[in-house]
Formats: sequence, C-alpha cells, structure tokens
Amino acid sequence: MQPVIEVENLSKQYRLGEVGTGTLSHDLKRWWHKVRGKEDPFARIGEVNDRSTKGTSDYVWALKDIHFSVQPGEVLGIIGRNGAGKSTLLKILSKTTAPTTGRIKVRGRIASLLEVGTGFHPELTGRENIYLNGAILGMTRKEISRKFDEIVDFAGVARYVDTPVKRYSSGMYVRLAFAVAAHLEPEILIVDEVLAVGDAEFQKKCLGKMKDVSVNEGRTVLFVSHNLVALKKICNTGLLLNKGYIEKNESIDNVIDQYNRAQKNINLLFDGKRSNYKNEKIKLNIAKIVSKNSSNKFLINEEFEIIIEFEIFKQVNLNVTVIITTENDEHLLSTPSIDNKGNNYKLIPGKFFITCKIPSHFFNIGIYHFSILFVEDFSHVLMHIDKAFTVEFEEDLTFRGGYLGNWGGLVRPKWDWFLNC
Repeated sequence: MQPVIEVENLSKQYRLGEVGTGTLSHDLKRWWHKVRGKEDPFARIGEVNDRSTKGTSDYVWALKDIHFSVQPGEVLGIIGRNGAGKSTLLKILSKTTAPTTGRIKVRGRIASLLEVGTGFHPELTGRENIYLNGAILGMTRKEISRKFDEIVDFAGVARYVDTPVKRYSSGMYVRLAFAVAAHLEPEILIVDEVLAVGDAEFQKKCLGKMKDVSVNEGRTVLFVSHNLVALKKICNTGLLLNKGYIEKNESIDNVIDQYNRAQKNINLLFDGKRSNYKNEKIKLNIAKIVSKNSSNKFLINEEFEIIIEFEIFKQVNLNVTVIITTENDEHLLSTPSIDNKGNNYKLIPGKFFITCKIPSHFFNIGIYHFSILFVEDFSHVLMHIDKAFTVEFEEDLTFRGGYLGNWGGLVRPKWDWFLNC
C-alpha cells in the first residue's frame, strides 16, 4: 500500500529580522543561482532553531532533513516543545508555505485547521463559508448540501449559520472550521493545537470524530497537540520534533516516553525569587519537594515534603492547593491546605512557610508534575503556577520482591493487610 504522504529531505530556513538578504548584491546572487537551477548560496548558512539562545547567524533552520511517511488511515501525533518546528511542518504539508529544500508527495485532498479561522472569509456567513471551503476541496455543490446539516449540527452553530463569521467568537470559529474540515471528506485531515480554543465538550467530540474518520472511513489524520492524554488516546504513531530535527518516529507510546524523559529535568526545583510570580496580594518565593532520606534521588519507599515559601501583602483568607498530574497530564489528585473543619488560613501581611507531608509508598515509578494554586475564600484564585516543578520517582526494589514486570497504575500505596485464620 502506497503512503498518502511521503516527506523526503525536507528543510525550511527562515531569515530573522528584515525580509531579503539585506543587500542588492546578495539578492542578485540568489536570483542568479535560482535561474540556473542551483542551490540558494545563503541556504547553506544557518543555525539550529534554538529560541533560548542568541545566535551569530541571521538564518535559522525551522526544519532540517525531515524524512517520514504516513499510511492511509494512520493517525500521526506530532509533539515537541514550542519552537520545535511542528506548525512549520503542518504549514508546508498544507501548502501555505514552501520548503527551502526537499520534496513532499501527497496522494489525496488535504483539509487543514492550523489556526482560528483558517480558510474562512470574515465577511461571508457560516453557510457561505461552508460552500466556499467545499469548493476549494473540489466538491460539488450537491455533495456539500448533502453534508450541510451534519456540519451545522456537529458545530452547534445553527442559530448563527447565516451571520458573517467575523462576528463569531473564537470558539464558534473553531467549531465550524473543524466541522467543515472533518465532514467534507478530505483524504487527509491536518489539525494543529487550535482545538484547545474550544470547550471541553467540543474537544471530546473532535477527538472522537478524528478517531472515527481514521478507523471507519480510512482517512489519514495529522494531529499536533500538547495534550499527551489526547494524543495517546487517538494516535497510532508519533513524531517527536526537537529544534527542527526528528528525534523519534515510532509508536505513540514510545514517542511520548521519549518526550517525557527529555522534559523531566526542566523544572525539578522552582525558585520564585527569580520569577515574576507576584501580584498586589501575594508573592511566591520557593516551591520544592524534598526527600526525607536523600538529597538527589526520589525513591518511592521514602517520605517527602512539599515546601512552599510565600509572602502576603494584604490580609487574606487563604488556602494553598497542590495539584498533581502524571507525565501524560492525567489528573491524579488535588490537595488543599485546610484544617479538619474545612477552614482557610487567616493571614496578615508577612512571610510564611507551608509544608505538606507525603507518605512513603504513595507514588508509582514515573514522572509527576506539581502545580500550585493560592485561593482566596475558596472562590478566587490569586495565583496559579502550572507545573511549578516536575519530579521523577524511582523504584527502590524492596516492594516488588522478584517480580520484574511493569507495575501499572498511577499510584502504588502500601496498605495494611490482615489475614484471619
């Protein structure tokens, strides 16, 4: 079976700052190489696209030497940190931008949803945009009419279908745009992180639809998301990009594992004194997790303490809530700092330390993210630090005996058991 997408030696270079080479002589040199069918002389110059450092060249490679193929009916999840080249790759596949080198073979029609309002004309109504997008995909008016009611029903915008889309909210825009892209029968559906704009219910519908069109209709889906749970749920294979290069192209489970391993040391300890986590009522100074028995390893048979130092500038009724999620962003638990009667702390201006004790044999092996919320009067979030720190818990081997297989589950508590004879 032939792949529906084949990417060979694909690279994309951008020039930082002004457009053009900067001098007339360089522009003429580039033109002269182009008319003779030779390589752009300035394309050889360039640095890896590392957005965190100041480079010496004005040229960067957003993508470099990309090779992969996608089979019919495959759902490919594309992941990577911000700036890894994910959106650039989708724009090239969607033919909204051209590659610097390399070639792409696409067998079938492509519908893409790369940003809010992709392919929509703001002055046209929802109805008119549905027909416009269908025509762009090469469908007849009769084919579009047959799908029209299904599209409007899926998007949930029946009341606004004859209103110009410039008056739509961003959520309504995405609802209709995804419904059009998914229902007008393209062979290849490309979806960027734009689905995050929709509400939770619609995101669930979209994920279900993408799974349905791949499994039941044999269509191919390319999906970019930072939601690892969603990727794991609907994707067969994964593509991990890092600074414009392919780091891994295997099953989605293996790709997510590689991505998580690369992330685990980014936020191990968090020092708010070097941050901007401050407002008129509160400032976070330090948030960290400390092992009771060792300083550089976190073993599951040990006790831990979460230590948070913060300052209060105005009197407040406050609780501190820690939210723990797994490496795949699955919610594990939320624990607020309230007493047995459900009361907040009544705090006056000053500096405070708060400690939360975690018993041994609670976490399973793996990577866990710790987010922190400061909540006033159980209703108003004064500050939310998402993934303030990330910790990897390791196996101590004393709790499993001779069993060497995978021990599943999000947590592994050691409970007390009693055998009565």
